[in-house]
Amino acid sequence: MKLISFTRDGNVSFGCVTQGGVVDLGRVFGHDVPDLKSLLAKGLLGVAAEHVDKQDSRVSLADLRLLPVIPNPGKIVCVGLNYDEHVRETRRQITQHPTLFVRFAESQVGHEQDIMLPAETNQLDYEGEIAVIVGKSGRRISVNNAWEHIAGYTCYNDASVRDWQAASNQWTAGKNFSRTGAFGPWMVTTDEIVPGQTMTLVTRLNGKEVQRATTDMMIHSIPELISHISTFTPLQIGDVIVTGTPGGIGSRRMPPIFLASGDVLEVEVDRIGTLRNRVSCEVADTEGVLFQEGGQWFARSG
Repeated sequence: MKLISFTRDGNVSFGCVTQGGVVDLGRVFGHDVPDLKSLLAKGLLGVAAEHVDKQDSRVSLADLRLLPVIPNPGKIVCVGLNYDEHVRETRRQITQHPTLFVRFAESQVGHEQDIMLPAETNQLDYEGEIAVIVGKSGRRISVNNAWEHIAGYTCYNDASVRDWQAASNQWTAGKNFSRTGAFGPWMVTTDEIVPGQTMTLVTRLNGKEVQRATTDMMIHSIPELISHISTFTPLQIGDVIVTGTPGGIGSRRMPPIFLASGDVLEVEVDRIGTLRNRVSCEVADTEGVLFQEGGQWFARSG
């Protein structure tokens, strides 16, 4: 199944994308299952599939505003330096254990929503990645058992503010500006992607390919990441692991390529689909923050 989170007519819901349209599973399950994370936590994927087969009522995907696949994850753990080419272009060394950092849920947007170029920088960079969504909780998960803890996979753009990231040896600020990361368009469940299946990741900027890699090129495999991360923190249903970007980032090109208003980014994974986002400028003022989306200016307090 392809599962999404979305808003429609001001209402937040979740559903399943089919060839005939989207089945609104939030309407099917009601208040007892308010979101996709709850569906996973209650073990209702199979029940949801049965409802999808029975439902005749579908809405057009084009009529929905997509949210990050899991809008309310407990944790978003990101992996840095997990492809050899990226390690080499950053002039770093391969480490025995994964390099990790975290993102906040508020730093993300969904498919076809604008990524914001913050007012404080001109060094916003792209990072196409594959994200794993946890479907079974666990602590100290073994590598051999890791696959059974995955609910599904999706595309991710871990867009990064490079000058803020480089300002110290901690990456938190550069990775968490509001509305800089993109997460979607949907989660493809594990019944459609077998354990260990090689997936191809491609990032395009304005239609031009800038990154390409396959999952078998990861330094630390997905099961190894799950095992390592779950050693120091319990993984909970709905948590997200973002597995790292390959070589080809803009800041390491000659000359560097940084994102500008109007740029279009696509992160495509052959077994999942394509995450697409446009870049818009954010302008801070004394009253709050103004941001531009779809050619219009909006205000957001705080």
